Amino acid sequence: MRFLNPKTDFAFKRIFGSDHSKEILLSFLNAVLELESPHRIADLTILDPYLAPKIQGIKDTYLDVRAQDEQGKSYIIEMQVLNVAAFEKRVLYNACKTYAGQIDRGEDYHLLTDVIAITITDFVMFDDLPAIVNKFRLRAEAGRVYSDDLELVFAELPKFTKTEAELETVLDRWLFFLKHAGRIDAVPATLQTEPAIVRAFDIANKAGLTREELDDQERREIFIQDQRGALELAEQRGMKKGAETGRAEERKRIAQALLDVMADDALIAQTTGLSIDEVRALR
Repeated sequence: MRFLNPKTDFAFKRIFGSDHSKEILLSFLNAVLELESPHRIADLTILDPYLAPKIQGIKDTYLDVRAQDEQGKSYIIEMQVLNVAAFEKRVLYNACKTYAGQIDRGEDYHLLTDVIAITITDFVMFDDLPAIVNKFRLRAEAGRVYSDDLELVFAELPKFTKTEAELETVLDRWLFFLKHAGRIDAVPATLQTEPAIVRAFDIANKAGLTREELDDQERREIFIQDQRGALELAEQRGMKKGAETGRAEERKRIAQALLDVMADDALIAQTTGLSIDEVRALR
């Protein structure tokens, strides 16, 4: 068997955000948030569930699934495969926008419920924090929590280095799945103890996909690899040249190459560090 790479938008939304994904998402959320009985999430509704792949152009480099639990708490679950400029600000913006969007003007503030934004990254965000999963809330300097209403949770996959034999917790198994599912050809025995992960492998099985879906998945993986390569090349050449002018010219050359494969000027600007106006001028 061959499985989809869950780090692409097509696969991630298919696995975690479809009409058949509720038990999968429940297991993952309870694991990454470290929720134990009686505080575990018992039920949730997946908002705007994934239905079919988008074949008309490749614009997304981040992927999200949105859900709401039985208590009304909102969850934003996304995976980011590229470390682009101002990414951490976008995560905060999306969480705040979801929080504020719960009520209309004139409605009572007590109607607002918690928003938890869970971000899985395929790169290291916090070099100074050794933990794989880090959680952030609004706090005073003395450490007192100002509010539980908004929480940002980050899981950094490169920090997860356990082998199959070393997996102990449900979270370990989910992180192993996210990091390695696209490169293995059978469900590891240690992951078969978690029914939700077995179900995730079933959904990710390429044998159940149409040729159109397989082609779409392959294009997205190539697209991500090309972007990552472009960013690495820019960094290498920028370091070699040293001068800011050299790095600026390199960004423009990369942006010029991306114009042929990306229709979204804002995304090219975010990826290269150029302004949207500079990208539009190149186009």
